[in-house]
Amino acid sequence: MFNGKTVREVREEKGYSLAELSKKAGISVSYLSEIERGSKRPSLKTVEKLASSLNIATGEFIKGEEQDTIGLGVRIRLLREERGMSLQDLATATGLSYSYICEIERGLVDPSLRALRNTAKALHVPVNRINAPDSSLGGKITRVREEFGMKQSQLAKKAGVSPGMIGQLEQGKVQPSLQTVEKIASAFGISPCYFIAGEDGMEDFLHLLTPELRNLLLEPQVQGVLRALCHCNEKEFRFILEFIRMFKEARLVD
Repeated sequence: MFNGKTVREVREEKGYSLAELSKKAGISVSYLSEIERGSKRPSLKTVEKLASSLNIATGEFIKGEEQDTIGLGVRIRLLREERGMSLQDLATATGLSYSYICEIERGLVDPSLRALRNTAKALHVPVNRINAPDSSLGGKITRVREEFGMKQSQLAKKAGVSPGMIGQLEQGKVQPSLQTVEKIASAFGISPCYFIAGEDGMEDFLHLLTPELRNLLLEPQVQGVLRALCHCNEKEFRFILEFIRMFKEARLVD
């Protein structure tokens, strides 16, 4: 997670020699050299010393591809420390227990969406700063289930599917039928469109449309039709698609 190369880059950018930075940070030259080469991974205390000596945030030592792989708990800890908050401060600000915050930062538990929102609010950052959301179907189901405070078994019972199916869906091991998606959406009381249409996919789709069609989608009547389609079952969807196909083949309009 720690990028020693960044230490060297910042050190050289600020015009420090190895000896000067080691003295300023209170560590040996040989140890600092090993950190920069990546042969030693420093303790959190040493990282803080280096960050303070270079007058940068501790999070700056985690860049590029390394930053994409850093754990959620570590991201929260770095943000907390950058804001000068103790574990107890964060626990108090979020309304979560001290032990729960400790377990999150150590990667021992996966926080619920509500806990993540409270944490992001306490740290004054957007949720996606500490937790890049999984836009897959399984990721969406997991997030909504946790938001509702439901276990997999409870969701399975309410949706009329097996707990094993819910587990496999959340892990991305199976692709559900439209009917299964509808059951799960119904169990949450939300539109199945939430699970089917991803934001990125919708954006790509809109780029393919002509300006006339994009404007047409903004009309209230058209939006009403789209909302109605979100609540169609598989049989109804297929009927509508077949009707559209027949309508186009009949060339009833130019």
